Amino acid sequence: MTDATGRLERYLADELGECRDDDLEKRLDELESLDGEFAESTLERDVGVLSALANETRYRIVRLLVEADGELCVCELSPLLDVSQSAISHALSRLHEEGLVTRRKDGKWRKYEPTRRAIALVTALDGTRRRSSTRS
Repeated sequence: MTDATGRLERYLADELGECRDDDLEKRLDELESLDGEFAESTLERDVGVLSALANETRYRIVRLLVEADGELCVCELSPLLDVSQSAISHALSRLHEEGLVTRRKDGKWRKYEPTRRAIALVTALDGTRRRSSTRS
């Protein structure tokens, strides 16, 4: 029995008053089905998205695009960000790779727009911020 299984057995004994082998096996099966609810590839993609947003410049770009409620050109983002043009381009590339922004060429300009996923994530963060501030 591993340390983790031993801890689970002690927990179940505390919760149930006792822990039989079939109680432990049943709970392990339930927990394994929880873990199996999402594919490993889904987990990796989600972690990639969250990792992309965990950078201040990239997160700020996403917020600006969501607030703009439409497309913005890189030249419109530059004055708002205190980083180099190269850093902005790199950030936008990463956001595009993770499916958080779309881009299109318009003549010599490249325009960016947030995806529905980016909008949903920003909206969720805003919603949790409002809820937590009303509890204090």
